Amino acid sequence: MAATAGCGGGDSNKLLLYSHWMSSCTCRVRFALNLKGIEYEQKTPFILGDRFGPEYLKINPMGLVPALVDGDFVISDSFAILMYLEDKFPQHPLLPIDLQRKAINFQAANIISANIQPLQNISRYIAEKFGPDEKLRWTQAHILKGFDALESLLKDYAGKYATGDELYLADVFLAPQIHAAVKRFSVDMNEYPLLLKMYEAYKELIAFQDAMPENQPGAPAEA
Repeated sequence: MAATAGCGGGDSNKLLLYSHWMSSCTCRVRFALNLKGIEYEQKTPFILGDRFGPEYLKINPMGLVPALVDGDFVISDSFAILMYLEDKFPQHPLLPIDLQRKAINFQAANIISANIQPLQNISRYIAEKFGPDEKLRWTQAHILKGFDALESLLKDYAGKYATGDELYLADVFLAPQIHAAVKRFSVDMNEYPLLLKMYEAYKELIAFQDAMPENQPGAPAEA
């Protein structure tokens, strides 16, 4: 599904995804690309210290991943990328037709993208100011608050997946976030039986497995 782009790029007809193996935002996009069966290449921007190098700022002035290149068009931010893919590639829709379930998908995605992941990502500044123990407590507190909300929100809509028995936008956001919570932040998912059930279902999917951080170029062997 994905290939690694060399310095000179690859097939110009393929989408190019600027990514980093650990990025859960990029993982969302990979999962969606895989679900839709879209061929793409990945490229990791040059890293200078703890930031992406100045050349990447020409791709994304925010200096963050992901960014998607489609011919001469460039778009960044995982939510914007996913909406672009949804409009351009209608196969395996990420949004249900039912208006209420569509709204729940947007709400669940926003809980993660606006209320969990950004606060999770500033934990390194917490570590610098208060130490590594406080970093983990900070991260877990914000993940658990979001998971409390998601467990409650989805209880009346979930089937095998977040809003039924089909994979939609909420799952694209949930899968990487739960995976990171388990693998990186030692969250006990037994407190969230509904989310845990979904996570077990996601793990059976090749599209999920191929998108996960530990299976990306550049990931350390112990990831």
